[in-house]
Amino acid sequence: MKSYFDLKGRVALVTGCSTGLGVQMAKALANQGAAIVPVARRQEKIEAVAKEISDEFGVETLPIRCDITDTEMVNNTVKQVMDHFGRIDILINNAGTGGVTPAEDITDEQFNNEVNIDLFGTFRVARAVAKQAMIPAKYGRIINIASMYGLVGNNIAPSSPYHAAKGGVVNLTRALAAEWGKYGITVNSICPGYFWTPLTKDTLETENFKAYAKGAIPLERYGLEGELDTAALFLSSPASSYVNGVLLPVDGGYTAI
Repeated sequence: MKSYFDLKGRVALVTGCSTGLGVQMAKALANQGAAIVPVARRQEKIEAVAKEISDEFGVETLPIRCDITDTEMVNNTVKQVMDHFGRIDILINNAGTGGVTPAEDITDEQFNNEVNIDLFGTFRVARAVAKQAMIPAKYGRIINIASMYGLVGNNIAPSSPYHAAKGGVVNLTRALAAEWGKYGITVNSICPGYFWTPLTKDTLETENFKAYAKGAIPLERYGLEGELDTAALFLSSPASSYVNGVLLPVDGGYTAI
């Protein structure tokens, strides 16, 4: 019997892996046998996540503190992983931010910060992992976590810098897919919709949002914990070897209407 999503022997680096969707996806990969490198800015958080994953799934973990806006830290993070494991097979570029402010009131600093983290940060990590690990190995799976807001606008939460940055991630994904395909590296994007996390639950569980979801989302609800996992597993798997440059909305149908 073939196990399509078997990731034993693979090493996955997951950014933004201190809480929420990053941790959920890291656990999904660990469940299939991948060693996990949780990366985020808060040392105590990633150490706790690493222990939790190691205890639950019996895989090796290597937590590394890294700020993805710092090129030297990013390059050194990848070097540490290579020194320890000798490989990085999977990169999930999940770290990001997102402010809500009317466009006419957004400062230059707010806009620059959003783009520096969500777009340039995604590129910094992809560049370092490709150069040090994946291009030499002639193999890699890069999954950039964009957003459905990278594909469309919205009329409930004004966040134009976030839309701009995530739209950049969408086309950066296509560009890197085109450029690195010759090295056996696939680069794809997941575009999540509204998902339950400890940070979003207070908003998503309001009556106001539930009423909005009924009109805006064909499935009439937000995404539940675990509903992003199989998309991440599919794109991380050796079985997805001919899927490249794809933008996969996991949004309950939000971008379909």
